[in-house]
Amino acid sequence: MSNAIPKIVILGAGYAGILTAQKLQKQLNFNEAEVTLVNKHDYHYITTHLHMPAAGTDHPENAKVKISSIIDEMKIKFIKSTVHSISVEDKKIQLDNETLHYDYLVFGLGGEPETFGIPGMKENAFMIRSINSVNLICEHIEYQFAKYKNDETQKDRITFVVGGAGFTGIEFVGELADRLPELCERFNVDPKEVKIYNVEAAPTALPGFDPELVEYGMEVLKNKGVEFKIGVAIKECKEDGVIIGENEEIKARTIVWTGGIRGNHMLEEAGIEVMRGRVKVDEYLRVPGHENIFVIGDNALIFNDEGRPFPPTAQIAMQQGVNCASNIISTIGNHSLTTFKPEIKGTVASLGKGEAIGIVGKKKLKGWSAAQMKKVIDNRYLFIIGGVPLVVKKGRFFG
Repeated sequence: MSNAIPKIVILGAGYAGILTAQKLQKQLNFNEAEVTLVNKHDYHYITTHLHMPAAGTDHPENAKVKISSIIDEMKIKFIKSTVHSISVEDKKIQLDNETLHYDYLVFGLGGEPETFGIPGMKENAFMIRSINSVNLICEHIEYQFAKYKNDETQKDRITFVVGGAGFTGIEFVGELADRLPELCERFNVDPKEVKIYNVEAAPTALPGFDPELVEYGMEVLKNKGVEFKIGVAIKECKEDGVIIGENEEIKARTIVWTGGIRGNHMLEEAGIEVMRGRVKVDEYLRVPGHENIFVIGDNALIFNDEGRPFPPTAQIAMQQGVNCASNIISTIGNHSLTTFKPEIKGTVASLGKGEAIGIVGKKKLKGWSAAQMKKVIDNRYLFIIGGVPLVVKKGRFFG
């Protein structure tokens, strides 16, 4: 490393990338390092809110936060651009119209949908992955109702299949079930004709979650009209439906896939060893063999004491961002690094308006109280990244 001011480049302004940038700008002095944040959009989006605008129960603007409003551009240089390639050997990154050089690289670009090789899934299903993708889903759903009114024999236009019953899938079907009565009234459609299927290959919805709460959640969603196909895999996804289980076909013009994510392809293309696209980082979130490259968020593979990988959740990504920044600062100052150990403070899944399930500490929550806790968690994140003004502007309050 030269005696010049070290260059730190953060790729991606997701939960982990934003927290890394904010921690660095708070703890680094001027001229102690040159920090650059790169993101393809000029906004940070709150991934855990995307299921709502996808269903049309919330405006997509409520899931967006302007990056310029939550970073100090006197300390952090922000570049709106797409990352095209990374050269580990040359320590450089190719963007749309420029090349960046780095001494420390923080890879926080989001993961990519994991379709497990299911034929047609990548080509024919919608994914809840970005503001643009959820806008498309919402518009598509409304379009299907309009088309159905032109030809009411086309029942597949008002049949909806959601693949995956993890947190995103469950939260989306809850919002979709809440939205459908309004669409039925607007387009004069008999609600009994509308079908929502949630298909999950695992033997339970919300795999790994508390069974009592899962049972409660499924009952709430069934009462809203959701039909579950649990322990049944999607074998093929077509333009007009899916093949599931033992050759059963569900005709549908709307298939939304929420069945998982894998790491970003750019890591493997850079010559970094990956497992399903994710990097098994060391205890300091670094790439083994590359002590100047940190991987955080969806792309970091870390294991619990039982040897099972932690899921790539927002709360873990936030903690990784704080730890990553601290370790970069310690590296620059030749101090000891801090081991990353996730602290799981609780998990809450929304089931639509006024309903949720969750565990906070050791306490189980369900119904209205869980729904209010979900809002508290969301508001806490807004406070962390933007203080009281952001909570007032975009917060969710009791009711």
